[in-house]
Amino acid sequence: MTFACFHRKKLPVVSKHGCDHLKLPSRCCRSTPQKNVSAFLCSSYWGGFMQQSLINKMKPAKLHYWILGCFSMALCCGSTSDKFLLSDSHPHTWEKLYLAHHWPVTVCKMSANDCQDPPEYWTIHGLWPNKAEECNRTWHFNVTEIKDLLSDMRHYWPDVLHSSLNRTQFWKHEWEKHGTCAATLQILNSQKKYFGKALELYQHIDLNSCLLKAGIKPGSTYYQMTAIKEALTSFYGVTPKIQCLPPEEGEKAQTIGQIEFCFTKKLELKNCTESKGGSKWMQADLQLGTGELSVCDDTLPTYYPSQVQRHK
Repeated sequence: MTFACFHRKKLPVVSKHGCDHLKLPSRCCRSTPQKNVSAFLCSSYWGGFMQQSLINKMKPAKLHYWILGCFSMALCCGSTSDKFLLSDSHPHTWEKLYLAHHWPVTVCKMSANDCQDPPEYWTIHGLWPNKAEECNRTWHFNVTEIKDLLSDMRHYWPDVLHSSLNRTQFWKHEWEKHGTCAATLQILNSQKKYFGKALELYQHIDLNSCLLKAGIKPGSTYYQMTAIKEALTSFYGVTPKIQCLPPEEGEKAQTIGQIEFCFTKKLELKNCTESKGGSKWMQADLQLGTGELSVCDDTLPTYYPSQVQRHK
């Protein structure tokens, strides 16, 4: 692929042979999209391309067409320079990432449909930037890009509600809603990097082992939410956000459903400080049918269910 200045007759063409005859550096002719290439071309153009001696030799009409032509080339390069420039016109800014773990038994309780043998360990719900979602609707999920991760994905990031090994809709949703925004970080700027890093963070957190070491196990016992928070804060050195399913009519306890750990853009753990009720960017992900998760109430006993209660 080669680029050519948009021109009228008698204007030189930028070809695969380089830009020597235009006195331009070879970078001007690269076909590989470069980040901020438009800014580079424009600034370099005025800074060095149009040397005064060359300007003096040109006729006004030819100079005019040359300027328009190279400016058009800059726009053309810029339009393909970065996937994020193809998304919505407003900036997608975010400050931190949530690594959300959900408890499959509670997920099944929230669903209108019974799950079939949900995992008996905390699994990944998603890796979510705050304050941003669906940052690039043209960047579609492609399962072949994560083919090397599929074994771990099926184990640690399963679609709890749909157990088919061939189903990828859950991952597609997470990538297109959250991954396209997380990808503004270089370390997460591809589907393989995004899902791979989420798996890496999940294994580093090792929430299942932490809770067991603290003596917090699923079963019929009720826990105090403050005790769960203290155990996690003591172990990790930061305060996570814990979400529960509120008591249904006739129940006295909330049901633990999700634990989120917050990370900086450098992927360092930090305190989660969302206000009660959670972030508005997260709520849509947590509505699964019969209920909705919200930040746990410290004053209510907390149920950590060990098995799915079948709907009657």
